[in-house]
Amino acid sequence: MLHRDIKPTNILVADVDGKPLPKIIDFGVAKATTRSLTEETFHTELGQIIGTPEYMSPEQADLASEDVDTRTDVYSLGVVLYELLVGALPFDPDQLRKAGFEGILKTLREKDPPRPSTKISALGERTAGIAHARRTEMRRLAGQLRGDLDWIVMRALEKDRYRRYGSPRELAQDVRRFMSDQPILARPPSSAYRSWKFMKRHRVGVGFAATIFLAVGTGLVVIMLQNAEIAAARDEAMVVTTSLEEMLASVEPTRSGRDVTVREMLDKTAETLGEKFRHQPLVEARLRHTVGNTY
Repeated sequence: MLHRDIKPTNILVADVDGKPLPKIIDFGVAKATTRSLTEETFHTELGQIIGTPEYMSPEQADLASEDVDTRTDVYSLGVVLYELLVGALPFDPDQLRKAGFEGILKTLREKDPPRPSTKISALGERTAGIAHARRTEMRRLAGQLRGDLDWIVMRALEKDRYRRYGSPRELAQDVRRFMSDQPILARPPSSAYRSWKFMKRHRVGVGFAATIFLAVGTGLVVIMLQNAEIAAARDEAMVVTTSLEEMLASVEPTRSGRDVTVREMLDKTAETLGEKFRHQPLVEARLRHTVGNTY
């Protein structure tokens, strides 16, 4: 059934078995056609426009066409959802009605409403009260609206009805997906988006896995650093050993033709250390320490 005039005053919430149950009332299109033009509901015999301007779909505002379907109600529900989230309508009611009948129809057919996150940022001082009513802070409210909620609302408010949700049920299903951290249909799919949604749904498991991964990664880094230190110490020891062997080999009597004193050996070694190990200061320091002790 097509309602064509969904708005807050036509939605009641009843208590059924302790649970809130919304009910749509006033399905009286026939009643609406006999009602005179009022501040609340527009009715014109020329194009049989029935509905409230602030909640009216673009195709309802088209006087040349009576081709409307359930996607008209999807648009109106999108406006109601917009108002619930932002605390304001997509188009300012005062400005909309000041534009006159033709101006209202043109706005509905041609002007795109701002995203909810954009609208809330432009409300100024009203934002504090709106945020308080939604149990959040001003600076957080726009961030909470930005993203999936923007996508859901703006898809419901598409000017082209073929790009909207096909029915109120589809809109409701996407809202449920958002509330359960499932990827929504209104948003273009991407690997990063789906991964982010998966992590939100499985916070505990992902957190546990991340902790294990971090612990294992930290352990591997520690082992690598220890191995690097061991390798560096081994290389340094080999250099020192080789240097001492060369130092001892340089004082063989067969090379000098006479006995060499320890002092002469140390003097000769000390002279060559700086040049030989200028790029290895730690090795040079260890050898100089040894030579110094021997002196």
